[in-house]
Amino acid sequence: MKRTALLLPGLALAACLGAATAAPIAYKTPDETAAFKPGPNVELVKNNCTACHSVDYVATQPPMKDRKGFWQAEVTKMIKVYGAPIDDADVGKIVDYLAATY
Repeated sequence: MKRTALLLPGLALAACLGAATAAPIAYKTPDETAAFKPGPNVELVKNNCTACHSVDYVATQPPMKDRKGFWQAEVTKMIKVYGAPIDDADVGKIVDYLAATY
C-alpha cells in the first residue's frame, strides 16, 4: 500500500514535467496533387471537405455503381462519426456534387 501511495505522486509529477517541457511538432504537409473539378457547389465542397483531408483523398475513392448512396453515406459518416461541422442544408449539395463528379 505504501508503494502505491509513493508511486502515484511520482507519476503525477513526471506527467506534469513532461507536459511542461513538451515542444510542438512542426511538419510540412505534402503539396496537393489534385484539385476539385469545376461544378455546382464546388466551393461548398472545398470549404467543408478540405478542412480535414486533401482533395487527393476524395479523388482516390473507388468507382461504384451507387455513387449517390456511397457519397451520402460518406458525408453522413463525416458528420456523425468524425464531427464534421456541415450544415444540414449543405449535405444534399455536397452529395450531389461528389456523386456527379467522382
